Amino acid sequence: MKVYYVNRNPQPETGDNEVHVEGCYWLDKISPEHKEHLGIFLNCHSAVAEAKNRGYYNADGCKYCSPACHRS
Repeated sequence: MKVYYVNRNPQPETGDNEVHVEGCYWLDKISPEHKEHLGIFLNCHSAVAEAKNRGYYNADGCKYCSPACHRS
């Protein structure tokens, strides 16, 4: 199980709110006020679903730490 966060700021190119695993290089680049703790999940699919439930309808997995949930 891993700890997941969502970036509150949509990606400029896609409009996606990326979901990251705690410890991801890219998550560490996001300022604390721009990331929201989602919780602990078995996989990125559950974390992305939680982000969508919280209103981040364009939630997408990070290409690097959650590649199984990343849309190309």
